[in-house]
Amino acid sequence: MSMDLYIYYRVAAERAQQFDHAATAMQAGLSHRHRIASALKRRPEIEDGHHTWMEVYSSVPPDFTHIVEQAVTQSGIAAFIAGPRHTESFVNISSCV
Repeated sequence: MSMDLYIYYRVAAERAQQFDHAATAMQAGLSHRHRIASALKRRPEIEDGHHTWMEVYSSVPPDFTHIVEQAVTQSGIAAFIAGPRHTESFVNISSCV
């Protein structure tokens, strides 16, 4: 059964450009290696000096959360992230029926 992952967290606004480049490269590698679609999104507003960012991974296998966490560690983007990363998984409705 495939699912979509939504992972959100906060990054200091002054580090947004550096983070964007590093996270985009990480996602491009994941997308290429695992043949999945991904997206990187950011809320437009700044709250307490931080933006909220979201990684989106579409139609991934159940163990993909672990793969993403390894990629975060290897890419070094964890150094940009303030606080915890929150992961939510949603299954495709066609998989549920």
